[in-house]
Amino acid sequence: MSGSFRLFAGECTTEFEGTGPRARLQRGHVVCLVKPDDTVLVHDADGYQPVAWLTRPESLTVESDPVRVVARDGDQRLRVTVHEEYALSSVPASGAGTPVGSCPGCGGSLVRTKGGVVCVDCDVRYGLPGDASVLDGTCDCGLPRIRAERGAAFEVCLDRDCESLDAAVREAFDRAWDCPDCGDDLRIIRRGGLLAGCDAYPDCETAFSVPRGVVAGTCDCGLPAFRTGSGSVRCLDAACEAVRTSV
Repeated sequence: MSGSFRLFAGECTTEFEGTGPRARLQRGHVVCLVKPDDTVLVHDADGYQPVAWLTRPESLTVESDPVRVVARDGDQRLRVTVHEEYALSSVPASGAGTPVGSCPGCGGSLVRTKGGVVCVDCDVRYGLPGDASVLDGTCDCGLPRIRAERGAAFEVCLDRDCESLDAAVREAFDRAWDCPDCGDDLRIIRRGGLLAGCDAYPDCETAFSVPRGVVAGTCDCGLPAFRTGSGSVRCLDAACEAVRTSV
């Protein structure tokens, strides 16, 4: 998540109200950090764990004269009152992750985070399949290329508007398999996720999620079998009970 960190440093009283051992009143020279998602963390001089915190509260207010941060979530309330102020500041925030290249738009660093790939400077964000790897090579647009397995190993641009993984899977496997219920073609479509759905829809509603992995033969039921990243083999039909030995 992008936005700003808000930093309050000084002699403060920290009061946490709620059930459990975290309910306490404390005073000391501390740093209070408010993250872009309104999470409040209070750190003192010892250790790495905050002495008080409230994660993604329902509400957050920052008052002045005196400076006071009040976060509420259900029956929990964290209030930090600054008695003597040493520092008040707001600084840029971004996700942190493994560097994977440079942003062609602003020249900033692109990093891989849990949610995808983000530029730490201009905040542009690209979604990334969970199993995808970011390659060293770059697309003509300047972005990194990625590798993901959906029936085969595909290498496409990070930006799906530049080069679509869905389109690559569709080109390779659209109408490649038959519907086990009516014999019509299975089409590669996106409906919530990437599916192999019967071309006779809505008369036939058979559809299967296209799994991660590469086609490694045919399941005993007649549908394709996929070898996953862990080395196991599964049918296109996740509910299939057939013995998958024809691979």
